[in-house]
Amino acid sequence: MTTELTRATARRPGPRAWKMLILSEAKSLARDYASLLLPLGLPLLVLLTSASMASSEAIGTDGFTAFEFYVLPIVLTMVFAYIGMLNMPTYLSYYRKSGILRRLGATPASPMMVLVSQIVVNALLSLIGIALALTVSFVFFDAVAPASVLAVAGAVLLVMVSMYGIGMIVASLAPTTNAAIAMGIILFLGLGALGGMFGGRNILPDALQDVSQYLPFGAASDLLAATWTGQPVELSMIVPLVVAAGCSVIISLLFFRWE
Repeated sequence: MTTELTRATARRPGPRAWKMLILSEAKSLARDYASLLLPLGLPLLVLLTSASMASSEAIGTDGFTAFEFYVLPIVLTMVFAYIGMLNMPTYLSYYRKSGILRRLGATPASPMMVLVSQIVVNALLSLIGIALALTVSFVFFDAVAPASVLAVAGAVLLVMVSMYGIGMIVASLAPTTNAAIAMGIILFLGLGALGGMFGGRNILPDALQDVSQYLPFGAASDLLAATWTGQPVELSMIVPLVVAAGCSVIISLLFFRWE
């Protein structure tokens, strides 16, 4: 029994194997200019165009303007939404279609390691995108610091988990890489349009405005706006994100295929 446990432990990938796999995923992402630059550049483009139209007058007594209430939360949500709905499912579906996940199943490096490495690499890319957006916001648009950094950090974590969860749903249901890209684009643009990505939700019909706050993109931007400006956090901002994350776990367990 002891010998068998020792052999199993020896076959288990160690920290060096994890490091090599994460670096390999990072290099693959760095060579894919679309997956690397679009999640960073597209939110910045929206930031620059929207900030120029946002009012600089303070809303309330804390100095926050329309920039912190509307523009910045949408831009931060875009970073997570693009990476979660497009980058992750595209890579995972390609690995499955090309047989990489199946071949890894016959080695000590399990397919689950690829999934975890993808999450780590894309999380780092998300943090770079957030840092870039915040740098531009504070340097060029005089953004007001958040009322509570911890509250914003918690909101960011929940938004990231929910958006990555939606990406796992896409990766679970898409039969091919092209299908994953198509599904990701539809979700990103559809949820983004309803969430105010193209000009604010106030331009939408009343019925769509009511619906948008209960969808993941709208709920995410509302949650980031509330935590950044110190406003009360409502259940309508949290429940859609928790539901998206929970559904992703169930759907992934039922439908995700390694080959």
